[in-house]
Amino acid sequence: MSHVYAGDTLRQWRESAPYWEKHRDVIRTMFAPLTQALIEETGIVSGQSVLDVAGGPGEPSLTIAKVVGLAGAVMCTDAVAEMVAAAESAAQRLGLRNISFRQCTADSLPFENNFFDAVVSRLGVMFFPDPLFALQEMLRVTKPGGTISLAVWHKSELNPFIYRVTEVMNRYTEVVPADPDAPGAFRFAEPGKLAGILTEAGASDVHERLLEFRIEASISPHEFWVMRSEISETLREKLAQLSAEQVLHVSSEVQEAVRKFFPNDNMSFPAQMIIVRGTKL
Repeated sequence: MSHVYAGDTLRQWRESAPYWEKHRDVIRTMFAPLTQALIEETGIVSGQSVLDVAGGPGEPSLTIAKVVGLAGAVMCTDAVAEMVAAAESAAQRLGLRNISFRQCTADSLPFENNFFDAVVSRLGVMFFPDPLFALQEMLRVTKPGGTISLAVWHKSELNPFIYRVTEVMNRYTEVVPADPDAPGAFRFAEPGKLAGILTEAGASDVHERLLEFRIEASISPHEFWVMRSEISETLREKLAQLSAEQVLHVSSEVQEAVRKFFPNDNMSFPAQMIIVRGTKL
């Protein structure tokens, strides 16, 4: 992938960082089941050293820090400085003393060989410019016998949290066919695709697990729309092309389209993710 494409992806995440920090508590709650499944799949326990790649504004690093305890350590990394700063601020508020932070890209990790007991990335690998090279880097810094685990979205049509908004937006904006290998949320939605790359990167005993859970939080359909329209660079860009009246129509239509997923005005979407795990020889 070209440096221009990679740079554009970083720019988009940099512009999204303030919104991810704004909605961090809701996002943490939404994906708490995924974080817990990732921890269990990786086998993270007290006393381990863990690297979180593309940790955004702090998760799953903050949760993992509580699991490994003071006898362990977590390194939270992200390519975007604003995301790292948000994560560090959250850790300070929580009083966590066993977590460190570093701005770096997945394909250039500034750590020694065989350094971490485990390496994780939650909903990050889909956006890496060169996933194979990044996974090779992640394996390089993993200790022999250590585990690397990756969580990605399963297919769009199985995740109404995403597709209900997309269906509405497609009525107002031009639909451009997506490159299945370009950075994007569903880049590794096809079962076996990411597992194959992790195997090619050199991991052994690669295993894939389908995780079904519910994306839940105490927010209304209106609050859901505000969050989704802010944290997604793609949505912000598309909405900027519409008139004020059209934006109001989109907001109303999205809220109506998702209403059945808000019993008692609380969000509850069915969701499916894929967790891929491998071991370093």
